[in-house]
Amino acid sequence: MKALHMTAWVLVVIGGLNWLLTAFHWNLVEKIFGVGSTITMIIYILVGLSALYELFTHKSTCKMCSSGSQPTM
Repeated sequence: MKALHMTAWVLVVIGGLNWLLTAFHWNLVEKIFGVGSTITMIIYILVGLSALYELFTHKSTCKMCSSGSQPTM
């Protein structure tokens, strides 16, 4: 399960960074794999599924969330 969590986390980070670059009109995934290519679509699907996985399993895998502790600022 840890490998799935880490893979999903890495894909979510890649997706987030790509969104940051997209804000500056530079889509890294499309630059590498081509606009509308099958691989690009697969990457977008995997990133989206990873985000859903993290959304639904975060509380059980996050040490801060599962212990009931509150973050300090």
